[in-house]
Amino acid sequence: MSTALQFDPIRLPPECEVLRREVRAFLAEEIAAGTFDPAAIETDDLFNREFSRRVGKKGWIGITWPKKYGGQERSFLERYVITEEFRIANAPVRLHFTADRQSGPVLIKYANEALKADILPRITRGECCFGIGMSEPNSGSDLFAASTKATKTDGGYRINGTKVWTSNAHNADYLIAIFRTAPATKENRRHGLTSFLVDMKSPGITVSPIYNLTGLHDFNEVVFGDMFIPDTHVLGEIDGAWKQATSELAFERSGPERFLETFIVMIELVRVLGAKPDVRAAEALGRLVAQVHTLRRMSVSVNGMLQAGKEPIVEASVVKDLGTVWEQRLPHRAREIAAFVDSGDVTNRALFEEHLAFATMIAPKLTLQGGTTEVLRGIIARGLGLR
Repeated sequence: MSTALQFDPIRLPPECEVLRREVRAFLAEEIAAGTFDPAAIETDDLFNREFSRRVGKKGWIGITWPKKYGGQERSFLERYVITEEFRIANAPVRLHFTADRQSGPVLIKYANEALKADILPRITRGECCFGIGMSEPNSGSDLFAASTKATKTDGGYRINGTKVWTSNAHNADYLIAIFRTAPATKENRRHGLTSFLVDMKSPGITVSPIYNLTGLHDFNEVVFGDMFIPDTHVLGEIDGAWKQATSELAFERSGPERFLETFIVMIELVRVLGAKPDVRAAEALGRLVAQVHTLRRMSVSVNGMLQAGKEPIVEASVVKDLGTVWEQRLPHRAREIAAFVDSGDVTNRALFEEHLAFATMIAPKLTLQGGTTEVLRGIIARGLGLR
């Protein structure tokens, strides 16, 4: 079945601008108190329990969720503003971000009431960290080739296998993971996968770090050795997790974090060029501004569609594809633009070069995490009826 791309022309309503001012004032207070430095090179300090608890007290985690679970029942567009401001400020949100973005909505939709009543309020208070267990050593972004096995036993399942590139697993309280509960069929290679809530304190789980080129520890290998998961932790339909995963990815792939991860390079580039850049530099900078503005409009549109109850899976994939390619190329483009600027006239040249070096090293992962460019383009092609 094919569909046409539809990016609704959505604008942020007035309440979003009111919230934006509140968020900026909060971040300014945190920066003044020394909680974090928005101009600093990224470190493992982005995981900050005290900061996440203060964000929770503001009601800004799970802001779209039902009030009975600690949410505020506000809009996806208001959540968008919070994400955008926190990302640009380089705020330390790693503890709660994944749970806020996608794990909480998955639990709301598929978990039993006891789990929801227990876990969701802890997420909104900034006390609970989640990871996502999808990729495996031999399947990568091909989610439906996952082979980590869940074998039925009395009262639950025994899990054996490995997940890899699992962000935050070393800090996570829980993992939402997809395991194979039955073989795929000839008619449907997606059949046989089931989603589970994994308590990371369970016996039989080994987490090993995977360091990136910068030396930071974000990714992990997670090995399950006969680990037990109770029946109560099954999320949704047995053997039918592929249906759930596709809708979940609209939450994961559409936010501003998908094109703002190297944005600080652009901020420092503007400072390098100064108030009166030459024509060549001004034209190049103008193109970058136009491109990021377009990505932002598309991302706002997808979040508006989520707010309207739609599932813009193809549109979210387009945002993720274009956004991560843009942020991946930004360091190289910034280096070219700044190449002919007289360093003697620049006060932030050293800081610019530091951010440039860091962004260059993390750039390779940007089109891998959250789904590779190749997989995304396959989803887009299928959605448009091209394959």
